[in-house]
Amino acid sequence: MRTYFLKRVLHAIPLLFVLSIVLFLVVRSAPGGPLAQAERNPNITAEQRQQLRARLGLDQPLYKQYIDWMGALLQGDLGRSIKTNRPVAEMIGERIPNTLLLVGVAFALTIALALPLGALSALRPYSWFDYLVTTLSFAGQSMPVYWLGLVAILIFYVWLDNPFTGGPLLPAGGMYTLGAARTLSDLIWHMILPVGVLCATWVAWYSRFFRASMLETLNADYVRTATAKGLPRRRVIYGHAGRNAVIPLVTLIALDLPSVFAGALFVETIFSWPGMGRLFWEAARGRDYPVLMAVIMINAVLIILANLVADMLYAKLDPRVRYE
Repeated sequence: MRTYFLKRVLHAIPLLFVLSIVLFLVVRSAPGGPLAQAERNPNITAEQRQQLRARLGLDQPLYKQYIDWMGALLQGDLGRSIKTNRPVAEMIGERIPNTLLLVGVAFALTIALALPLGALSALRPYSWFDYLVTTLSFAGQSMPVYWLGLVAILIFYVWLDNPFTGGPLLPAGGMYTLGAARTLSDLIWHMILPVGVLCATWVAWYSRFFRASMLETLNADYVRTATAKGLPRRRVIYGHAGRNAVIPLVTLIALDLPSVFAGALFVETIFSWPGMGRLFWEAARGRDYPVLMAVIMINAVLIILANLVADMLYAKLDPRVRYE
């Protein structure tokens, strides 16, 4: 197995190289640019605009810009933001912990809710509980996360009031209350809406997937054999059916981890959460090329690592799988 994964890592290097070229061309070819406002400003002369382009290296051919960017990247230099003139690595270092906190808490709550709901629905198929979970799951799958976020703000911030303070029931954005001390309780209070919106979507998908996997496993021959041998029902469900039903879900979760950050983009933007998703949105709006490329390449690396992790987990959980 070690040889197999070493080969996968070596194959990932040229893949990342090709991806970097394609992404670099796509980002640089997008309409507009970091100097779009300067070009529309009548107070800035053509000579001054040319000086700005030269200072940012935008006057060079695309292949020369890519070589300079890749050379700096190989030395661990992500460049400096065009808009803020701050090191990109420093900006990402400030945002990653916030995104990991938001996504980590939401993901943990999702697994804690999705597995029991999916299992109970599979154990009681076509019951009122199964129909209720199915209806809520379809509703959660059909609602875009950005729409759900706006509805949550409308309900819990605009319509409902806190009976103790008279203000909004829940905060609509940020990590902490402006002008107040940064406490753990204040952080949790601000996380309720964004975490709830993320969980509503993810629980809907994972509970339905685990229900289907559990139903298939419960009808397997080895489960019926274990039941016929007189094993306790709890042991049959958790030790045989549940353990095997969770294997495809673990693989799906590992492959979904990069897309989790994509979902966080909308939530972080709507709720003004200072994370990687919001950083990407701000960089995309301002055509901040160094920040854009850094965030996109990090996501590309996460996708490749997620595939490796999925293969490792699948081989670990299923003894029938062997990699040569």
